Amino acid sequence: MSKTLFTGDYEINASARMLYPYLFSPSGLAQWFADDVSVDEDGNYTFTWEGEAHQARVLAHRTNHYVKFEFLPENEEDKEDPSYFEIRLEVNELTQSVFIKITDYSDIDDQGELADLWESLIHTLKETVGG
Repeated sequence: MSKTLFTGDYEINASARMLYPYLFSPSGLAQWFADDVSVDEDGNYTFTWEGEAHQARVLAHRTNHYVKFEFLPENEEDKEDPSYFEIRLEVNELTQSVFIKITDYSDIDDQGELADLWESLIHTLKETVGG
């Protein structure tokens, strides 16, 4: 199965410093991104959606700027072409507006479905942080 790259930009009324814990900490992610999120002793995150668990590792992060998660391979194809998502916080220097930039590389090949999914997730995040 081929993978699809989705990108999206969403404005949010909250500071990058306030948002970052919701993007990186298991408790923050569990409030808007997944049904449950935990981290094991090796630093691997377990994201649970509708009772199905998926493991990922932090590939890169910079406090108050971005985090990139790569899903651990579940089959041979995933080993050669792993799924990942990145959430980046960018501040418009002129207006001081904060934007969440999403990059999602996954098995979901319907761009409309991915756009709807991320729109819903970001809406939940905005409700959670009051932004």
